[in-house]
Amino acid sequence: TFISLMITVNKISKSFDDVKIINDVSAVFDKGKTNLIIGQSGSGKTVLMKCLLGLLDIDNGEILYDGKKFDKDNISTISNLRKKIGMVFQGSALFDSMNVLDNIIFPLRMFSDKTDSEMISRAKEVINRVDLKDVDSKFPSEISGGMKKRVAIARAIVLNPKYLFCDEPNSGLDPKTAIIIDKLIQEITVEYDITTVINTHDMNSVMEIGDKIIFLVGGKKIWEGSKHEILNTDDKMINDFVYSSELFKKVKLTQQKS
Repeated sequence: TFISLMITVNKISKSFDDVKIINDVSAVFDKGKTNLIIGQSGSGKTVLMKCLLGLLDIDNGEILYDGKKFDKDNISTISNLRKKIGMVFQGSALFDSMNVLDNIIFPLRMFSDKTDSEMISRAKEVINRVDLKDVDSKFPSEISGGMKKRVAIARAIVLNPKYLFCDEPNSGLDPKTAIIIDKLIQEITVEYDITTVINTHDMNSVMEIGDKIIFLVGGKKIWEGSKHEILNTDDKMINDFVYSSELFKKVKLTQQKS
């Protein structure tokens, strides 16, 4: 059976002032899976994500969505695709002047022709899905960091996207809340069969939800695999990255002993 590979990048590069930030990267981001792009700060993760979103023009190579070339010159293709993409920004990027409900309705106002009552009912559906209770009329400044992330996720999925992009989705959260947010993103990915692409340098996320992991060093893809494979690889760069925290070094030692 033919399974459409959701997002494919073939040998893409991106330079700024003759400095290659993305260097000949090829990868496939699978449907219904959490695809993680990992690497140190400055490894090119954010630039790669901006290229995938069409926010930056690539210098060469190609990006395919569902086998169709993502072509900046074809305006109708781009605007159709935009409606199928949800985005969770690093700082949640909620509108301070809007309450939670209006923040979540915003994409519907922009991209759908639903009536007000239809928009409210759709917003309530996603609010329930991300387990947000009694905050509809609160403003972002009145809710916790974890709740803001839930609002950002609800807003990102309100249009039923086929693709979900998350930039460091659990940055600034305590470890327990971070794991809850990761799990929520993973559940939504599987439930709605979304192609989810996540930028992170959080090893907990990698271990919890790394269905597929792409590891960037200096703009090059030097490794890919799953969360199960990452613990057992001999790749020195990967090991230095994975075991940079004392906790994970201990995990490795226990593994080797058992």
